[in-house]
Order: sequence, then C-alpha cells, then structure tokens
Amino acid sequence: MGLKKQKTIIVVGGGAAGLMTAMQLNPLFNVIIIEKEKSIGRKLLVAGNGGFNLTNNCSGINLASKYTPEFLLEDCLQLFSPKDLQVFLLSIGIETYVGSSGRIFPKKGIKPNEVLTAFKLLLSKKGVVVKLNHQFLSFSNQNKLEITNSSNQNETLSFDYCVFALGGASWTKTGSDGLWTALFESKQLNTIPFQASNCGVNIKWDSSILKHHEGKPLKNISFTVGGKTVKGEGLVTAYGLEGNAVYPLIGEVRNQLKEDKDSQLFIDFKPNNSNEELERKMKGKSYKTYAKSLNLASLEMAILKRFTSKVDFVDSVKFIASLKNLQIPISGLRPIEEAISTVGGVHLNSIQPDFSLKNNRNVFIIGEMLDWDAPTGGFLLQACFSMGYSVAQRINKDLLKST
Repeated sequence: MGLKKQKTIIVVGGGAAGLMTAMQLNPLFNVIIIEKEKSIGRKLLVAGNGGFNLTNNCSGINLASKYTPEFLLEDCLQLFSPKDLQVFLLSIGIETYVGSSGRIFPKKGIKPNEVLTAFKLLLSKKGVVVKLNHQFLSFSNQNKLEITNSSNQNETLSFDYCVFALGGASWTKTGSDGLWTALFESKQLNTIPFQASNCGVNIKWDSSILKHHEGKPLKNISFTVGGKTVKGEGLVTAYGLEGNAVYPLIGEVRNQLKEDKDSQLFIDFKPNNSNEELERKMKGKSYKTYAKSLNLASLEMAILKRFTSKVDFVDSVKFIASLKNLQIPISGLRPIEEAISTVGGVHLNSIQPDFSLKNNRNVFIIGEMLDWDAPTGGFLLQACFSMGYSVAQRINKDLLKST
C-alpha cells in the first residue's frame, strides 16, 4: 500500500530559497507555496537582467570564506555545493558553463525565464500547490498559518512544517520589502535592522571629475578597506563608486561607518607593480610625464590630482606612494533600494544550526531573511539554494521516518 499524502509543508515565499525547498521535498507530501506577488521567482528574473549568474565555481574552504559568518552556511554548502547545483540544473534541462571569472551561467541562449519555467515544471510534476497573490499574516505555535488573498479573504492553514523564505529588503518591486520583521518580533524573535550590502559607496568627487569622467571605469586596480583588499574594477558614478571590486568591501565599510563618521578607501592603481619598479620607471623624468611613463589614464590622473597635495604630486617618490595607496574618504553607502542585497533580518541567535527556530522546531527560516552576507558572483543565489536544499532534506528525513 502506498503512503498517503498526509503531511503538509508550507513554504512562504517563492524566491530562490523557497523554490529550491519545494522542488526538493518528497512528492508524497502536500507542499504549498504561498507567494504574495502575481508570480513566483520575480527576483530571479530581475537578477538575470545583467547576466544570469547562478552560482560560482569556487569550492571547499574558498567557498565558505566568501560568507559572513562562515559557520552559518558551511554544512549546507557541503551538502549542496555549486557542482551539485549544476547537476540538479542539468537534470531539469538547464545546461550551464563556467565563465572566465569562475561565475556559472546557463548555457548561452538559455534565458532566465526558461530557467524559471523549468522550476515551475518540476513543481507541477511534484504536485506542489502554488497560491499566488496570497499574503502571509501570522503563524502560531499550534502549527497554523493565517493568510489572505487579494480580495482580503482570510484562510487558516495547518502544517506539519513551515519554511519561511520571505527575502530581505532590497528590490521591493520583486516583493522583497522586509516588512515582515514586526510580525516575527511579536513572536519573540530577535531581528536586526536591514542595511545595504553589495552596493555603491558615496564619495564627494569634484565637479571636474564628474564633468569629464562620470561613467568611466577604473580597471586593473585594487581597493582596500579595513585591511581587506580586492582586485578588479570600479565605476565612477555621480555619487561615488560601484563595481565588482567595491561590493566585497561593503561589510568593512559598514563597520567603519558605525565607529567613525567616514570610512577610508585606499586605491592601488598599479597592484601588479612594486613602488621600486615604478620609481625606476620615473628615474630622471619630470612629473609632467607621469601619465605616459606610468601608463596612467586621464581618469586615474584626475583622481590622483584631486586627492594628492601639490607638494606630493610633483615629487615622484611621494606621487608613487600615493599611486600605490591613495586614501579617499567614503561618506556613506547607497540606499537599500539600490542595493543588490541586504544584511540584517532575523538574528542568528533565534535559530538552530539546521535553520529551525529555537522556540519552534517545526518552523524554518532561510534565505535573505537571516542576517548573513556574501559578495556578488553567484554566492548569494548559491547560499539560498543550499539552505533550501538542506531544509528539504531534513524535513524529508523526519517525516518519512515518522510515516
């Protein structure tokens, strides 16, 4: 005799973490996704606008080190690694490839909506019920969830397990507004105010730099904040800087801004050359030949002039010292709405290592709802997928054992 569908798991939130949970739950269970928007996976589609970076080829210790705090995700990343994600995607018809930077994308020609369609097809095959335009209102320790639809008709659902994957507070147009925090606080869960992560930084450029160089990139440079150094590129904007060498430093910037009025960014315009090598190139030459002798672009020269005194600028040794370690004050971070991701949300002291609540082991919290951080490059999505997979396996094991 086959097992009856007598156990119900409710997944609240149809983003990456929630979808992976639902896709991995055993089809013997009643699985329901509650999504307040008109479709699931909206943030996945928005993320795909700039190139659908699903994960990263990083592995092992190098992968775990990308996350803050490392302990939160170490086990689930081992359980469901980037390689495992690639295998899963292939199983539902999505081929992937590794880009030159280590980022992993769908095979060229596969669009983000095709990936989401493959997810939807798997959910349908497993019999997952998706309730769109349904808002989560509350949950109780009696394992009941109250929801409402767009017509303000309330409904109470009973569950064996409930997985919350409501997202953070960035990209509100996709449904991630962070407004759920008050309700969770009312359940005696500690929360931390959301802050921007993977965002641009505010720098007070002078009008000349903006007039001639706004929108130009700084290439092959390294940025340092608080002892952490990242090589890559930055983009000069009207408000300051953004780019792949900026985003991984936002955690350090936040920490400095908590303690001081300004954070300090240090730029090395020639990270592949030592001071001595550069000094040899300038030996016997005038400061007027800096650009040609040291292969400096007009943008780089403009920034160096802006943040170096005239006395230091004309002295080649002091100029090279600035070239290798130019200090620029950061006055703040960009608003949350402009950020790629956020930190904050449910405090980690409210959950068990398996992501269940300490005060209710039948309720899980995963994804950007939790207070963790990671840079762009596929690491954010991978963490959400890994958490969803991990929780699904835990629920499968527990419920099948008890059936």
